[in-house]
Amino acid sequence: MTQPALASARTADPDAWDASDGFATAPASDRVRIGHVVSVSGSHAVAVLERSDDAQARAKDPRVQVGGVVRIQVPGAAVIGLISAISAPMPEMGGKTYDIGLIEINLTGQITVEGAGEPVFRRGVATLPSLGDPVALSDRHDLACIFAPTAKHSIKIGSLYQDDAVPARLMVDELLQKHFIVVGSTGSGKSSALTCILHRLLEVRKSAHIVILDVHNEYSGAFGDLVERITLENFNLPLWMLNFRELCAALTSEDGHYKDEEVEILNDGVLFAKKRYAEAAAGRSSLLARKLTENMVITADTPAPFRVSDVIAFIDNELGKLERTRMIAPYRRLKARLETLAIDHRYNFMFGSLTVEDTMTDVLSRLFRIPNNGRPISVIDLSTVPHEILDVVISVVSRLAFELAVWSKGALPMLIVCEEAHRYVPANGAETFMPTRTALGRIAKEGRKYGISLGLVTQRPSELDATILSQCSTAIALRLASEKDQQVIRGSTYEGMVDLIDFLPLLGDREALILGQGTAMPMRIRIDDLGRESLPHNMSLGYSEKPDQGGMDRAALDAIVSRWRMTGREKAIDLSGS
Repeated sequence: MTQPALASARTADPDAWDASDGFATAPASDRVRIGHVVSVSGSHAVAVLERSDDAQARAKDPRVQVGGVVRIQVPGAAVIGLISAISAPMPEMGGKTYDIGLIEINLTGQITVEGAGEPVFRRGVATLPSLGDPVALSDRHDLACIFAPTAKHSIKIGSLYQDDAVPARLMVDELLQKHFIVVGSTGSGKSSALTCILHRLLEVRKSAHIVILDVHNEYSGAFGDLVERITLENFNLPLWMLNFRELCAALTSEDGHYKDEEVEILNDGVLFAKKRYAEAAAGRSSLLARKLTENMVITADTPAPFRVSDVIAFIDNELGKLERTRMIAPYRRLKARLETLAIDHRYNFMFGSLTVEDTMTDVLSRLFRIPNNGRPISVIDLSTVPHEILDVVISVVSRLAFELAVWSKGALPMLIVCEEAHRYVPANGAETFMPTRTALGRIAKEGRKYGISLGLVTQRPSELDATILSQCSTAIALRLASEKDQQVIRGSTYEGMVDLIDFLPLLGDREALILGQGTAMPMRIRIDDLGRESLPHNMSLGYSEKPDQGGMDRAALDAIVSRWRMTGREKAIDLSGS
């Protein structure tokens, strides 16, 4: 059939080309044929673009562009694909113009009629297209069937790029059970995208337990009264709740010359202090409690209370036994570090309590919102945590979340969100990041078994630990300018949608590509605007947006300097109770 004849056939009876198969999911007027298949290879098909010869008629032809969704009619089904490229192989030859256009299509799934006669989209293609099969632009009915299935547990986070009247939905179970990652350059809208996702999750699950590790203090005001804000000023994370590996990262020196000796001394000191505290507690307890204490095996990793003063007493005792010829430097260095940290106000959340009590239940209750009391989100403000122990704090929170999920046998579904994840689980991190990498790695690899989910947010996916990244089955990718970062997402892309990654530098603000298991098929969307009151707080406002306060005077500068270098002068710490 010639090009004019094909165009005439479309105009006369747009639905005639697929009605013979008894499969039509939309009114004929909504579906427009654009070509026919001329090549099929695996998950890739090529179609010839059909266009009118007459210039006036061609002006009315549908616009075909990269990223468009098409349907290819096959017997009993409609195969769905994404346009990955458009080309004219021979635009001109010998002074004659050849008006041939080719459409390259990545096949993703198919729509079939099931059950009560409703069309259903399924991943995978059972019947591949063949030569001559008609290709049409997917209409609104097809797009809704693919991207907004009503039978699925899903949340709306935006609208489709192809048709803003069609909602873009994420499937909740696939999103959370298999983890997700939000990536994008600075200013592309990562924080807004995450906020939108969490708002929508809370709309369908009021009893959720969400923990946000917030390194920039952005999210405290984004969820209104739903947030429990945790800062170093209003929260205690007792030192004894750290396991021994975390204690070593926090308390031993980074100088490798004495590190092994300090680790050995710390192990003996912590074990001595825990047993001493347990014996003292047993002496104040009932007979039954004393018997239980006597039968309990205590190790350096046991989450049992101890006093720092007892660790220092152990070191002093050992120093008294040492002969002058023996190495005493590791003992002195470890003791000096313990005493320094105990009076440093930045570490008050670990050392600042005047008494040591078994508050493990209270800590877990507040951290993970048990019960949530109408505040399902806990935002942990890490912006003021000393950099040298940032990974230790994150490691403790992540490990406690995983162990709580294990011991509760999955009875406490939880989501851990890691903002700026590349900072504390880097691809080539130093030894100091190992506790965090281990804790988050366990959640990434085993969390789904116990109902604990992981959400990563980063602007540099290329600097993120590859093992943890590989466990994220859904990617919400906003604008990415770096070729290295694009390559990482390209290597993690599902369903062979590598061509879509080329769109990443071209995306506008709050535009995203959704790839992976959380969506029926890859889609380009515009994320919903939740309003100014739900936006994450951003301290990096443009100069023109900053309020004019007439500058800073000397008194204000003095106050800043005083807070800056204050190292424990606010209050004396009683080491006997710390």
